[in-house]
Order: sequence, then structure tokens, then C-alpha cells
Amino acid sequence: MAADALLVQSATYLGAAVVSVPIAERLGLGSVLGYLVAGVMVGPAVLGLVSGAEDVMHVAEFGVVMMLFLVGLELQPSKLWAMRGAVFGLGGAQVVATAAAVALAAVAAGLGLAPAFAVGLILAMSSTAMVLQALAEKGLLKSPAGETSFAVLLFQDIAVIPILAVMPLLAPGGGGGDHGAGAHADGGTLVDGLPGWAAALLVLAAVGVIVLGGRLVMRPLFMAMARLRMREIFTATALLLVAGTALIMESVGLSPALGAFLAGVVLADSEFRHEIETDIAPFKGLLLGLFFIAVGAGIQIDLILARPLAVAAIVLAVVAIKAAVLYAIARSARLNRSDALLTAIALSQIGEFAFVLIGFASQNRILAGDLAALLTASVALSMLTTPILLILFERFASGAETADDRPADAIDERNRVIIAGFGRVGQIVGRLLIGRGVPVTVLEHDAEQLEALRRFGFKLYYGDARRHDLLEAAGAAEAALLVVATDDKETTTEIVETARRNFPGLKIVARAYDRPHAYEVEEAGADRVVRETFEGGIEMATESLRVLGVPAFEANRLGRIFRRHDIETMDVLRVVRKTGDRDAYGLAFRQRREMLSSVLTRDVQTVPGTDDSGWDAETLRRESRGEG
Repeated sequence: MAADALLVQSATYLGAAVVSVPIAERLGLGSVLGYLVAGVMVGPAVLGLVSGAEDVMHVAEFGVVMMLFLVGLELQPSKLWAMRGAVFGLGGAQVVATAAAVALAAVAAGLGLAPAFAVGLILAMSSTAMVLQALAEKGLLKSPAGETSFAVLLFQDIAVIPILAVMPLLAPGGGGGDHGAGAHADGGTLVDGLPGWAAALLVLAAVGVIVLGGRLVMRPLFMAMARLRMREIFTATALLLVAGTALIMESVGLSPALGAFLAGVVLADSEFRHEIETDIAPFKGLLLGLFFIAVGAGIQIDLILARPLAVAAIVLAVVAIKAAVLYAIARSARLNRSDALLTAIALSQIGEFAFVLIGFASQNRILAGDLAALLTASVALSMLTTPILLILFERFASGAETADDRPADAIDERNRVIIAGFGRVGQIVGRLLIGRGVPVTVLEHDAEQLEALRRFGFKLYYGDARRHDLLEAAGAAEAALLVVATDDKETTTEIVETARRNFPGLKIVARAYDRPHAYEVEEAGADRVVRETFEGGIEMATESLRVLGVPAFEANRLGRIFRRHDIETMDVLRVVRKTGDRDAYGLAFRQRREMLSSVLTRDVQTVPGTDDSGWDAETLRRESRGEG
């Protein structure tokens, strides 16, 4: 494509988005539906401002590649392990049950077993791009339905790889035709002409190169780029990794999107993950928008008009089957009816991976050309149904609030202390410091909380403290202390990581949810970590002892013994935790717990009866020296 033609096409896509998305938002239809409608309007079937299916698919593929990179970044191994039950349980059940149900319906419609099974696998996929975008716009990503949807999508993204491996076995003769989803018509892949086993080995070798290269090469490279303190070079390095892995995957006949996904996974547990996410976040919405516009432009209106009943039957049947399966699975996971229904609706469409899988199945002669065309049109149309169903859900089945995506406030002051998060804990910290005459700058990301507190005279600034540019605007480079008092574990860790990486001289005191989170925040770079319920629990225990008749002195002394023992336990378990031996960690924890019981019992037996008015002078002296 000539440079001027590319510029015209780009301007057309951007113009369509600028016009249609604000209208859709104003009408309450959401940006995804606006992008899709914009694509239909500028596509070959209506205005014809963009032409050439190849150009459209290039744009769509670029959006999918970048979207999969971001999805891969979210697939941190520790996070995946914590979600393993939901990911592999719910996700596995969804893929298997949906594929089976769709395959049975396809067989009933007259399709053979092999193509029916392929169709079931293809249509079981949902759209990661659409679901995450739609739920994020509505502020539902952290809801039970949002977390369940994310877990199912993660499994689907992983399941694409074995599905691509199984597909050739469904081909006539079982040997497969063309070997790659990303194979070109000109046959320019390394696996062309190789036997099946050799092609499989080459694919595994490519994956191994990406994983080992990411572990052994990319981390030192990113470290070196970070030391340069040139943000654009750092971002360019990340994009180079995406492009490089995509090329490797394409060279062995697989989709470049899978390469980008692997690149994201390689970086998922990197210390630079959040910085990369922050750097490319401004592009994320635009890239996804381009993807949806390309999908809309690729809808074959002529085919739909020629065979409207067939397309409508496929779309309605697939959406109904997927929604029914998902609702049953969500209810089995003990989601309430509203959350289960939202999960079912959100994941009811067919995903963008279906475009790749349909092309792969066609190349392997599993699906006939007319069936592949019908399925492609159905995939695009199914994406249109989701925004509409979500609107109906909001109006008739939910009172869900919309997300607040207002821009960050301008910060016009510089103080020695910055407080991120001004909820229950942050307010106590802020009131004490301000009362002591220490001026603070307060950052709060909950708009309702912010407006409520402003009515009580607090000065707060709206913004997401995970963004290092907001911390910089708040004066983190000159401040002495950052207090991270947010109540979300992941948010707290991200803020600490960002602050430590970008402002190495800044002292950080962070709130931790529990002991494992305390270790995580320590490793992220916090100087002091305070477990949010630790002191409150000890206070409640001492008060309980007093209610039971234990003298105040003894109750408080036991509380101090417990506190010291638990702090020592933190130190002991920290060392064991670093070995990664979970059994050893559990054994050490049990030993420390038994030791505490022994210490408290011995203390009660050896300390003589005390007067309620008496206090342990030695303990108070140690505390005054900072040893308690």
C-alpha cells in the first residue's frame, strides 16, 4: 500500500472512531458498539471508504496482536496459580461443555463429526478484547462476574495452543494440510513440507526459544534500557520483543498473536511489567478500537443479505448455547443470579481467535469454503449482540454503576508526605500527621469517596497513584515519604513497585492485607510494612482478656509478648518463604505457633499474681529505646 493510501485509510478509521464513538457513548451504547458500527459504515459494504479485505485484516491482526500482548502481561504465574481453580475449573468446563454442545448442534444440522468438532472448538472461544473492554468501561472487572469472566478468558487464551495442535488431526486423512494458522499462501514458513512430527518439534523449539530468551536475555536487556532513563527506548524494546516473538511464531506457521501472547507471559513476572503497561496503556484503547472497526468493516453484508436465516440461526443458536452453559457453570461456582447472568452475557459472543481458527481449519481442509464464510460473518455479528445484551442487562437486571474515568486532577502543591488512598486507614494516618503539623498531599482514586471527604474539608486530588507521572506531579521526587494506604492488594503492590523504581530516594510505608501480602510489598520495595488488622487484633485480644477478668497489666503484657513473637515469626518465615518450599513453610509456621503457646503458658505459670495497677517497667524502658 502506498504511503498516501495508508495515510488516507488511517485517517478514515480514526475519523470514523471520532464521529461514531462519542455518539454511541452519548446514547449509552458503549464504545465497542460504536466502533463496530463505525467499521460497518466505512467498510466496503456501505460507504466503501476502506476497501480490500487484506488491508482490513492487517489492521485487525495488529489490534489482536497488541491486545494479546496485554493479556499475556496479566498472566503472572503467581496470579495464575492463585486463580488456578477458577481458570482451569470454570474455564475448562466452559470450553469442553460449549464445544460439545455446539458440536452436537452442528451434527444435528447435518455436519460431519470432524468438522462439527472443529466448529465446536472454534465457537467455544469468547472475545477477550470485547469482554475486558466492556467490563472495564462499566467498572465491573473487579466484580465477581468480572473476575469469573477473566478466569474463563485466560483459559480460553491458553486453550488456543492445544486447539491449534489438534486441528490438523481432524483434517481428511488426519495428516493435515497447511500447518500453520499464520501460514502464507506463498508457503514461506519453516514447517512447509515437513512431516507432522518434525513440524511439532519445530513449534515446540520456537516456544522454548521465546521462553528461555525472555528469561535469560530480555530481563538484562530491559535492565540496561531502564538505566538509560529514556522512556521511548524502553517502550521500543518492549515492542521489539512483541514483534520478534510474533515473527518467530509466524516463521513456524502459527499466529503472530500467539507470539505476542507469549511475549506478554514472558514479561508477566518481570519487575518492569507495570512500567510497560503504563507506557503502552494510552495506545491500548486506540488499538482495540482499530480492531473493532476492522471487524465491523469486515462484516460481509452481501453474504448476510443472501443467507439471512442461516446467519441468524447460527448467531442466535451459538449465543444461546454459550449463555446457557456459562450461566450453569457460574451458578455452580456459587455466583448469585445477577452475577451469573452477567457472566453468561459477557462471554456469549464468539471471540476474535475464531478468525484465526477458521482460517486454520480452512487451510487444513476441515471446513468448506462456504461454511467458513458463514462462520466468519457469524463471528462478527455475534460481537454486535454483546453490547446490546449488556445494555438490556443494565436496564432490566442490574443497577450496576458506570466506571468513573475522569482525568487526574492537577496538583498545585508540594509536601514532604504523599498519601495514596484516603479510606479508613489513610484518614487516620492523614489526620494524625496533619494534627502534628506535617503537611500532606493526598491522592484518591475513588471519585465518590473523594467528593464525600471534600465536603468535610479535606483537600484531596483525584488520580491513580499507580501512574508514575501522577506521583511525579505530586512531588514524589522531592518528598520524604510515601504512605500507601490503599485497600486493594494488587494496587498497593503496584504503587510500591512504581514508586521504588522511579523514585529510589523516597521512603515508603505501605499497608498490607496479611502476612503473605506483607512479604510481597516488602519485596516490591517498601521500607516499612504495616499489616492492617494486626494491631487491631491484638487490641481486641487484650480487651477480651480484660473482660474475662485478667488484670489490665497482664493482658497488655501478653499482648506485647504476642506482638514480639509474631514479628520474630515474620523474620523466620521470610527466610523459609524464599526457599519456595511450601511444606517447610507450613512446618515452620506450626513450630512457631506451638512455641508461642508454650511461651504464653510458661509466662502465666511463672509470673506471680500482679496488681492491676502495676506495670512492667523493664518492658516500658525497652519500648522507649525502640526495642519493643
